[in-house]
Amino acid sequence: MRCPIFKPAILALFAASSLQPTVSAETVAGRRIEKSIAGDLSLDRALEIALKQNPDILRALQDIERTKGQVIEVRAQALPRAAVTATYNQLDPNLLQIGGQGSQGNNFGAGDGSANSDLINALNGLNRNRSQIVLNDKSWRVAFEARQIIYAGGRVAASIKVAHLTADSTYWTLRDTVDRIVARIRTQFVNVLRTRALIQVQEESIQLLSNQLKDQQNRFDAGTVPRFNVLRAEVALSNARPELIRARNNNLIAQLELARSLGLDPGPDGKPAFHCVGSLDVPSRPSDVQEALRIAKERRPFLKVQRQSILLEAEQLKVAVAGYLPQVEASGGYEFRNSRLTDDIESSIDGWFVGLSGRWDIFDGLATYGRTKQAQARLKAAKVGYDDSVLQVELEVQQAHALLQQARETIQSQQKAVEQALESLRLANERLSAGAGTQLDVLDARVALTQARTTELQARADYNSALAEFDRVTATTTLYEELFNDPLSRKRGTPTAKTTQQKPASTPANSKSR
Repeated sequence: MRCPIFKPAILALFAASSLQPTVSAETVAGRRIEKSIAGDLSLDRALEIALKQNPDILRALQDIERTKGQVIEVRAQALPRAAVTATYNQLDPNLLQIGGQGSQGNNFGAGDGSANSDLINALNGLNRNRSQIVLNDKSWRVAFEARQIIYAGGRVAASIKVAHLTADSTYWTLRDTVDRIVARIRTQFVNVLRTRALIQVQEESIQLLSNQLKDQQNRFDAGTVPRFNVLRAEVALSNARPELIRARNNNLIAQLELARSLGLDPGPDGKPAFHCVGSLDVPSRPSDVQEALRIAKERRPFLKVQRQSILLEAEQLKVAVAGYLPQVEASGGYEFRNSRLTDDIESSIDGWFVGLSGRWDIFDGLATYGRTKQAQARLKAAKVGYDDSVLQVELEVQQAHALLQQARETIQSQQKAVEQALESLRLANERLSAGAGTQLDVLDARVALTQARTTELQARADYNSALAEFDRVTATTTLYEELFNDPLSRKRGTPTAKTTQQKPASTPANSKSR
């Protein structure tokens, strides 16, 4: 049983959040496309929109429809072909002169081996019993004819199998596209949350510097500190403002990138109207890399596409080898035409006809040999490509796993660093108030706190991004239920084993993000 190819229609996949955004939509080709949304936007809602209208997914769905058309086109080779043909001809009377006599002469000459010799001999025979024979300068023919390929050396069956395998391959490509888009949306959504949190960190830093400037200004007015302290506080505040400007700009760019992936307009003023809601949590994942590798090899659509390519090239080899074998075709039909023995154009005769034709290229200039060698090379290359793809998947899983570990350890270290930086800033302020510390101590403590908070936020974002990539490379981003023939389980002389996988209820895009 081949893996089914579902009709491309995308349904709602995720439960909407309690705060529904305001939606501006239009209908394109029967599908409701959301052009812009306003209000709170959850990750689940963002994934739902992406699965419904992301351009990459829509193109992959159209590829499935295209390959369906290819299956229908190729399958036509195995079905009878019926046609109606009609011809009408009119000749100059001079072209009807035969053997030096006009068209109304009594002697038509002898046959000369040409295509008309049989007709001429027949007319000479009739001339003995008739005083005049007339050749018609007008002729017409109408025929109903059907043709059917009887034998083509296995070329037709192999071509149909190639079309089906190509269609199946586009289905797995869609699955891989869905996984990739889901991972991208998760990463971009996390990036929006990260840049927004960094804005808050910079705003808190500027607030601390403003308070410190105010404190130093008061102390200067009281005559307890020199003007130098006030200038240093002003410089520190001025140096912090560009970081806030940069953080706001990064947040805007992150929102625009997310809107682009969701297929949404950027907004009338160039700023998206939605507000991403969520937090940079650190969900746990099993850390067994060997189990992750096993799952990835079993479930990755990318590998299934490579397996399909091996089967496809094997069938292409059969198509090439069929060039060594004969081809037999049967035909039959019914014909109407005007009589050749009268000049009455309306006088007609009719009757049926059947035929059988065959062709066997004994020597075709080694064209078939060349096509066969190409097909063999492509089959070997497909096998090499699959082995290389397995190594690539292993590398991707190991990299994603290592990045998860790195981000998790960084988070743990920076959580302690933030606590220590807060305490260090508190002590520096108290020492400065008591006259035992310096303003430089306070500035250093404030910079250390900002850096610790920034590093922790970045580590949380890196963890969530690595988690999205880990789920993608292990094919656990989306869940499907599907009964299909795994190309890897095909063995010579044994039937294909059926493997139960997850299968979508209606379409390949009917997936649930984990």
